[in-house]
Amino acid sequence: MYVTVSPAYGRDYTSQKAAKADWAAGKDFVIQSIETGAAGRMVSKSEAPASWKIMIRYARMTKVVQA
Repeated sequence: MYVTVSPAYGRDYTSQKAAKADWAAGKDFVIQSIETGAAGRMVSKSEAPASWKIMIRYARMTKVVQA
């Protein structure tokens, strides 16, 4: 299942590299995908089920990169 997340606490990224680095570092992100039934909840890499394919929104939510 593809799950889209966005940075939490007002963070934003200007590059794919920075977004992926924070996901790998275990920082909090907000679940955007309604299919999960968890939209709006926080998630980090350590909490995300292995079956999820994480897509990170960045650059003011205009771009997406796979984590």
